[in-house]
Amino acid sequence: MATTKKTGKMEDSEFHEFFIDELKDIYWAEKHLVKALPKMQKAATSPELAAAFEKHTQETQTHIDTLEQVFELLGEKAAAKKCDAMAGLIEEANGVIEDTEAGTMVRDAGLILAAQKVEHYEIATYGTLRVFAANMGHTDVEELLSQTLENEKATDVALTEAAEGFINEQAAAE
Repeated sequence: MATTKKTGKMEDSEFHEFFIDELKDIYWAEKHLVKALPKMQKAATSPELAAAFEKHTQETQTHIDTLEQVFELLGEKAAAKKCDAMAGLIEEANGVIEDTEAGTMVRDAGLILAAQKVEHYEIATYGTLRVFAANMGHTDVEELLSQTLENEKATDVALTEAAEGFINEQAAAE
């Protein structure tokens, strides 16, 4: 793995500090998402969606581990800073559970909507952070963030396939 190219100038820059701050934000987001996903899994009606949430819980733990590696590569302590966006998205997912009837595909359709909002937030964040890392010459960090980005995109596709495969159709028929 390539070593991070660091210059004192870059590490002292406002851009670098902003990058670190945003890593802390997504770290908080992932740490709270890993706690929220099992609740979504439990609330899911279809076994396929429950399995997708279980799989994403495991992947999210990997994302947390990867971010800890990123902090280490950057010579920073892994620290979380509250992510208002993820807090809101998790609150919205909880609202879907509260506002839909258990055992329905309407609930599953709502859970997929909530989960895809999370995925799109993560895709936007990891995509941007990856480019930031590239611009600062942190090629090893860029690689790690790219892997997480690709995983988030794959999860989004899997959720779309579940929705379009049968969940939305069954929800519309309820």
